[in-house]
Amino acid sequence: MHDSAPAQAPAQDTRGIIPILLLSAFVLILNETTMSVAIPPIREAMRVEATTAQWLLTAFLLTMATVIPLSGFILQRLRTRTVFFLALGLFNLGTLLCLVAPTFPLLLVGRVVQASGTAVMMPLLMTTILTLVPLERRGRVMGNVSIVISVAPALGPTVSGFILEHFSWRAVFGLMLPIGAAMLVAGALRLKNFGEPRKAPVDVVSVPLSALGFGGLVYALTQLGEASGHLGNLLVPLGIGVVAIVAFLLRQRALQKVDRPLLDLRTWRNRTFAIALGIMMVSFGSLFGVIVLLPLYLQELRGLTPAQSGLLVLPGGVMMGVMGPLVGRLYDRVGPRVLVVPGVLVLSTTLFLFSRSDLGTPIWLLVLLYTGLSFALGLTFTPTMTAGLNSLAPQTYSHGSAWVGTLQQVAGAAGSALLVTVMAARTSGLVESGLVEVDARMSGIQLAFVVAAGLAVVALALAVQLPARPPAKPELPGREDVAGPVRAEA
Repeated sequence: MHDSAPAQAPAQDTRGIIPILLLSAFVLILNETTMSVAIPPIREAMRVEATTAQWLLTAFLLTMATVIPLSGFILQRLRTRTVFFLALGLFNLGTLLCLVAPTFPLLLVGRVVQASGTAVMMPLLMTTILTLVPLERRGRVMGNVSIVISVAPALGPTVSGFILEHFSWRAVFGLMLPIGAAMLVAGALRLKNFGEPRKAPVDVVSVPLSALGFGGLVYALTQLGEASGHLGNLLVPLGIGVVAIVAFLLRQRALQKVDRPLLDLRTWRNRTFAIALGIMMVSFGSLFGVIVLLPLYLQELRGLTPAQSGLLVLPGGVMMGVMGPLVGRLYDRVGPRVLVVPGVLVLSTTLFLFSRSDLGTPIWLLVLLYTGLSFALGLTFTPTMTAGLNSLAPQTYSHGSAWVGTLQQVAGAAGSALLVTVMAARTSGLVESGLVEVDARMSGIQLAFVVAAGLAVVALALAVQLPARPPAKPELPGREDVAGPVRAEA
């Protein structure tokens, strides 16, 4: 059994590896949200219904939710360069298919292939950092990861909006393809293997349970948001997803007795990791809910174009990008709690202030509020993610990274669904009572922001339980909690 931590690479190798992975991950995650404003021109060009075109987003999320739980196994079984080429190769192939797709089905296939590569890249990035970067320096490096996970999704619609104002929807993929190809070449030249792959057998029962569970749950939550709160037939996929997840978790618990789980549950016995994941889920739910609500408010109620909406959120994106490395360095000195608690307080306050916005709120004030929201998320994401992953034993790095990626997708879908459902229910009730539709929709958005602020208060209750100082070594609560998650022998 391989119980030792993966060998660390020399410092010069680290400097070459991590920037390539960071930029690659940023491009792949940015691509994830570029479709949100490209759906209307694609629907018109391909002559498909709105519900059909929406599958370009839904299929991407479903693929991510299905593949990410497998990434822990993939990272253990394959070498670093192989995983990198697999991720970038799939992304570039999918992008090329989307760029030249003559029909909608081929375009949809391209999005699925893109998502398969994207799903592997983030766990690869985080596992690489945990393996190569010393514990006392991880905060500043993880600060750069926060740019990927928070700035890239927020900038996706902005970038796409600017492109669509001047070019065809195919230009969105035309921009991504040469960047992805350049990253593939850079990786071929600079990326080195580290650690030793394990002969981890894949459990044929866990894979379909994972796909049905996480995929079904994300699908139901996504469709719930798009269906404006009407459950309808969504109870079936929701029920299948919940039952499959329960069965999946029970299966992993049984497999842990022979050290062969597909996704290790023992990471959750680590108190800091569990608290950090709770904060991240609530924060991601709020962030992705806001990403959905703001365009509705700005474009449909305030009359802004997609490009103007993008300019409004741009200062916030810059704020998060600048803060990531700075907050990471602070984390290495002062620990997570002193950063996350004020961050979550500011998050809750700005979300509540957003709920006070109306049809006459000055644009400059909206820019200020969104920048404040970004400041809060910048204080929250890096310390929380770093504290949670730092507390794990080296043998569970890949599984911890897989849990972060999986629950990010679930939390994003759940947050969006919850806030859109609240907005739709409030709007519908007020319209039926005789209120003008524009005012009713504004009231629905206001209530949704109040709910988002309430979620941030939940995160605050968890944030005060984070450690006061950065860990000097991983938490080791017991031998069975930190044993290698997979045996070396077949």
